[in-house]
Amino acid sequence: MEFLDLYKIRIIDIIDIVLVAFLLYYLYKLVKGTVAINIFVGIVILYGVWKLTELLQMELFSKILGGFLGVGMFALIVVFQQEIRKFLLMLGSTNFNARKRFFRRFKLSSKETHTLHNTKAIVDACRKMSKTKTGALIVIQRNNSLDFVKNTGDVMHAEVNRPIIESIFFKNSPLHDGAMIIEDNTITATRVILPVSNDRRIPQRFGLRHRAAVGITEKTDAVCLVVSEENGQISYLKEGDFVLFEDLEELKNQLETDVTQ
Repeated sequence: MEFLDLYKIRIIDIIDIVLVAFLLYYLYKLVKGTVAINIFVGIVILYGVWKLTELLQMELFSKILGGFLGVGMFALIVVFQQEIRKFLLMLGSTNFNARKRFFRRFKLSSKETHTLHNTKAIVDACRKMSKTKTGALIVIQRNNSLDFVKNTGDVMHAEVNRPIIESIFFKNSPLHDGAMIIEDNTITATRVILPVSNDRRIPQRFGLRHRAAVGITEKTDAVCLVVSEENGQISYLKEGDFVLFEDLEELKNQLETDVTQ
C-alpha cells in the first residue's frame, strides 16, 4: 500500500507542475535573445546537478552547491534586475486585452475583440521617411499603459495610415518633435516626451530619439520604431534592446508578431 500511495497523483500536484511550467516559460521568454539566457541556462544546469547530488546522497558536494546557490540569489537579483522588472510589469499589467489574448490561446474566448494594427502602413511610412531622412519616433503600446507619458504630449485620435504618420513627422510640422503613441491602431498622442535611458552600453552614434526609445521599452513592454534624421536608418526596439532584421518585410512580420502577443 505504501508503494501505491507513493505514486498517487493529486489534482494539486498537477496544478503545481503547470504553474512551475508557466513560470519557467515566461522567465525564458524574458531572457530569450539576451546575454542573460546563458546565465539562465547555467543556473538551471547547476540546480539540476545540486538535486542530483542530493538524490545520490553526496553530502559534501551537495552542501557546497546548496550554499553557493543560496548566496548566489543576491547576485542573481543584480544580474537579472531588468528581467525581474519586466516580469513584474507583465504581472501587474492593467491592460485587460493581454488577459483576453491569453485566454484566446486556449480557445476559452471565441470572439476577437482587439483591433489589429496596420503594421504595413507604419513600416511603409518609415520606409518613406527613411528615404527623405525625416526623423521619427513611434511607440506602439502592447499591454502596459502609456498614460504616464501620453500626458506630456498632445492628445490625438486618428486612425493609423501612412500619409498621417508622414505629415506628423514632416520637418515643418508643429507636431514632429517628440514621440507618437499608437494604441489599438489609433494615434492617440503626438509630441510626447519619453524617459531617456542612461545605459552606457548604447553606442554614442545614437541620439536622443534612440535613447528615448530604449528608455520607454525598458520601463514598459511597448515596442518602438525610430528613423534616424542623420542617415535615415530604421531601428526597431523591444525590451530595451535593438532588434536586428534583414529587410523591411522581416521588420513588418516581427512587428505583427510582437503587437499581437
